[in-house]
Amino acid sequence: MSRSRPRLSSKYRSRLEERLGEGALKGLLYEPFRLDYTQEKQYTPDFVNDRLKILFEVKGFFRTSTEAKKYVDVKKCNPDWSVVFIFSDPTKPLPWSKRRVSDGKRMTHGEWAAMNGFSYCTEHSIRKEWL
Repeated sequence: MSRSRPRLSSKYRSRLEERLGEGALKGLLYEPFRLDYTQEKQYTPDFVNDRLKILFEVKGFFRTSTEAKKYVDVKKCNPDWSVVFIFSDPTKPLPWSKRRVSDGKRMTHGEWAAMNGFSYCTEHSIRKEWL
C-alpha cells in the first residue's frame, strides 16, 4: 500500500520552503525579485590573433547550454575581443535544444553562434582577414 504525499502548494518550490513560509517565516516576502550576480572565472582561448584581438575557439560540439553560455559571458566581459568559433560541423544540432514548432528541427551550432553575435566557420572556411 503506497502512501500519497500531501500536495505541494503551487506558491513554493519545496516542502521545506512551504513549511517555513507557512510557519516560522510567515509574513515575509517569498521570492519577490531577482538579483544579478557575477561569478569570477577564467577562460583560456584555444588560439589568439593578438594583433586583431580575435579569440578562436575550436569546438566539436557544445555538451551543455551552460558550456555555451560561458562564451556569451566571456564576450560580455571582454568587449575589446572578438570570439570566432571554428566548428567541426556548424549544422550539427545543439544536444540540449528543443525541436522548433515551425519546422521540427533543432537549433544548430551555427544558428546559436549567429544568434549570439559570434562569427563562425569550419577548418576549411577560415577567413584570411582573421589571420
